[in-house]
Amino acid sequence: MIVVKIVALSHYLLNAKNQLKYVIPFIALVLFFSCKNEEAKKEEQSVEKVEVPKIIQKFGYIYNDYKVVEDTIRKNENFGEILYRNHVDFPEIHKIVEASKDSFDVRRLRAGKPYTILAKKDTTEKALIFIYQPNKVDYVVIDFTDSIKAQPFKKHVKTVIKKATGSIKTSLSEAMDEAGLDYALVNEMSDIYAWAIDFFHLQKEDKFKVIYEERFIDDTVSVGIGDIKAAYFEHKNTPFYAFKYVTDSTKSISDYYDEKANTLRRQFLKAPLQFSRISSRYNLKRYIRYYGRIKPHKGTDFAAAVGTPIMATANGTVIASARRGGNGNYVKIKHNSTYTTQYLHMRRRNVKKGDYVKQGDVIGTVGMTGNTSGPHVCYRFWKNGKQVDPFKQKLPSAKPIEKELKNNYLEFILPLKEQLDNVVIE
Repeated sequence: MIVVKIVALSHYLLNAKNQLKYVIPFIALVLFFSCKNEEAKKEEQSVEKVEVPKIIQKFGYIYNDYKVVEDTIRKNENFGEILYRNHVDFPEIHKIVEASKDSFDVRRLRAGKPYTILAKKDTTEKALIFIYQPNKVDYVVIDFTDSIKAQPFKKHVKTVIKKATGSIKTSLSEAMDEAGLDYALVNEMSDIYAWAIDFFHLQKEDKFKVIYEERFIDDTVSVGIGDIKAAYFEHKNTPFYAFKYVTDSTKSISDYYDEKANTLRRQFLKAPLQFSRISSRYNLKRYIRYYGRIKPHKGTDFAAAVGTPIMATANGTVIASARRGGNGNYVKIKHNSTYTTQYLHMRRRNVKKGDYVKQGDVIGTVGMTGNTSGPHVCYRFWKNGKQVDPFKQKLPSAKPIEKELKNNYLEFILPLKEQLDNVVIE
C-alpha cells in the first residue's frame, strides 16, 4: 500500500509542477507515519506475552511462595513419619511435637483425613508448615518456619434456610433419599418425633414438611445440616407439628413443641434403637422355636446388626448390669417407682450397677449372647412390677413449656407455621 501511494504522488508531481511545494511535505508526512506504524507493529510482535501467575491463597498462606504437598493420612502413619519424609530431622520433629501438645495432640491424626505441607521452594524442599483437616470446617495449623506455633481454626460457615417435603412409600429414609436430602435429616427428624410417632409402623402416604438449616463453606460446599427450625409430619391422617424453641438462652436449652405449646417429648422413647425393625412382639402365647413349645414372650425384639448402639429409653438408675443364662449380657434400669426397663442379649455393656443414665444414653451394643438365634435386643418393660407391652401403654409426657413462656412461644412460631402450611407436598 505504501509503494502504490508514493508512485501515484510522484506521477502527480510530474504533471503539476506548480504544486510541488505543497505536495512534497505531504509525501514526507505519509512516509514518516507509515514507517513509524510499521516499526511499532514489529515491536509489538517481538514482545512475548508474559502470563502473571494466579495468586492461590488458602488457610491464610499464599501457596505461590511454597512447594505445596497435599495428601491424606495413611493407615498406621504418624506425624513424625510425614515430616521426616518432607525433610525435617527427628530432633526438630521432637521439638515441634513438644511445643504443639498444648494446642494439638499429633496422636489424634486419623487415617483418610487430608493434610497439606508447605515447604521451601529451594533444593532442600524442607517442610515449614503442616495443616491438618479433621473435617470440612475445622483445621489445625502447625507453623515451624521460625518459632513453633500450633493453632486450631474454623472456616467461615454460611447458613442457608431450606425447605423440603416428601411422601412415605416404605420408610422415612427412602422418602428423603428420593428427595435428594441429606441422610442426617432422617436422624434429626427421627429424634424429634421419637416420642410421638412409631417409625417402625409408618403408613403409606404419610407426609412430611421441614424447614431446616444447611451449612456451607466456600459458598457452595455443603458441610451438613444445622438445626431443624420447624417440621410437620402427617401420620395416619393426624398432623404433628414441631417447632424448636429456646427456653433458656443463658444455658442454650431448647426443645421441640407443637402448635399448642405442648412438648413432643415423652418420658419414654418408643424404642431402644434408632433404626431397626421389630422381629418379635410382646406375646403371651407365642411359640418359641428354640424351646420347641409355647412360651410367653414378655419382651419386644428389635433386630439389628451386631454392634448397633442400644439407648436407655428414659432417665433412671442402673439396678443390674450382668451376664446370666438365657438373658446373656443385659442391663436393667429403674426409672421411678412405676417403671423399669431391661435390655437383653447385648454384645457389650457400657454401664455398671449404680450408674445414673439419661434418656438416649448408649448403654450397650446389640449382640447374640444368651438364648438367641440372631442379633437383636429384647426390650422388656415393667409397670408397677408387672411386665407389660410398652406399645400398649399410655406413657406420660415430659413437662410442658412454662406458662410465662407460652405467649412468647406462640408468637415466635406464627411465621414458621404459616411457612409450613403454605408449602405444598408434591
